[in-house]
Amino acid sequence: MALTDDAITQIKAMITSGELGPGDRLPREADLAALIGVSRNSLREAVRALSMVGILDVRQGNGTYVSSMSTGSLLESLSFLLEFRRDSGVLEFLQVRRILEPAAAAIAARTMTPEQIDGLRASVRATGASTDVTELVRHDLAFHSAIAASTGNTVLASMVDTVSMPTERARIWRGLTDTDAVTTTIDEHVRIIEAIEAHDAELAAARTLVHISGVLEWLERAS
Repeated sequence: MALTDDAITQIKAMITSGELGPGDRLPREADLAALIGVSRNSLREAVRALSMVGILDVRQGNGTYVSSMSTGSLLESLSFLLEFRRDSGVLEFLQVRRILEPAAAAIAARTMTPEQIDGLRASVRATGASTDVTELVRHDLAFHSAIAASTGNTVLASMVDTVSMPTERARIWRGLTDTDAVTTTIDEHVRIIEAIEAHDAELAAARTLVHISGVLEWLERAS
């Protein structure tokens, strides 16, 4: 594993230094193994690991290439990796949400159109009309996703969606065990909408921070 890790580090260094760029073909396996000083088996393991996270693109019969390194492909790889921490890192995901989502709400207060705000209000009404906890949580996910999408920043929107999904089960659990969770969520969503509609970025961020922190604090107490 140490040799494989070393091979990974050296290939990454070749990419970050610009020696290899997006779309470039890696040297032949024997040449690259000799260049970085590892066995061909260790190199194969390194290539396999880097291809799993979207850094390298292995084309059967045509060699190995540096991937496009596009934002979309890298975020897709991040989402794939986070699936492995879906149950073990819920608190950490909520902590990341507490950083990202207030920023998204602040931007949304400057960018959201009246039609998009009407969409948020419809989401809140749907939340209030729902009786199934799982459906309620899905409306909550859609609410926060819509705010992030309205920023026009695809990286931020993708990151919010990526870190929100692993917290879904925790929010379902809260909805089943905390009798005030649904009412609290709806009230806090309405306050966030009011701040966005008033184009008050600081207030939108503050109210979103309170909203996410409430879920995090409840889960910390329940854990």
